[in-house]
Amino acid sequence: MVERQIEARGVKDPAVLGAMRRVPRHRFVPGLYAGQAYWDGPLPIGHGQMVSQPYIVAFMTEALRLHSDDKLLEIGTGSGYQTAILAELARDVFSIEIVEPLAAQAAEKLKGLGYGNVQVRAGDGYQGWPEHSPYDAIIVTAAPDHIPQPLLDQLALGGRLILPLGKKHSQSLVLIRRTHSGFEHTTLLSVAFVPMTGAAQEK
Repeated sequence: MVERQIEARGVKDPAVLGAMRRVPRHRFVPGLYAGQAYWDGPLPIGHGQMVSQPYIVAFMTEALRLHSDDKLLEIGTGSGYQTAILAELARDVFSIEIVEPLAAQAAEKLKGLGYGNVQVRAGDGYQGWPEHSPYDAIIVTAAPDHIPQPLLDQLALGGRLILPLGKKHSQSLVLIRRTHSGFEHTTLLSVAFVPMTGAAQEK
């Protein structure tokens, strides 16, 4: 999977490629789809949610340019697969999932796999997790149609925020960096994510 679907498409960071090789994706998908776990495509995980395709997971992770001492916030735990990849690379990962059963399942799975540097809670990720801010990196794995201000507020100076942005059929992956003078925005590629629910739909 890593060689043919990820490295061949341009992801080069050795740390990211190593994490993608170490994390067993089949442990994060329903048993019905275990045979497809290493295909390059998203898979349903229940409750109308999906686990992202491996290439997108790797691409977003590489774009964040993580360091081993980074503190990271993830919005949209899902099955916990992206969370596990992040936990391989960052010091601390705080992850929020709006669907309570998914949050509970992911937390249990990540704990069982030995990821002691991850905290998962159920809640609306739009407001972030201010108690642990500021964050060196923030990743959002569901698409709002605007950038949540609380996430920008919780980003450390020099920190990076990556998220899919836009409506259902017109989304772009955007990387934001906080600088002394404000925020720098870079559009990376077109994507298709499930919409961000909760407060994001009320703004």
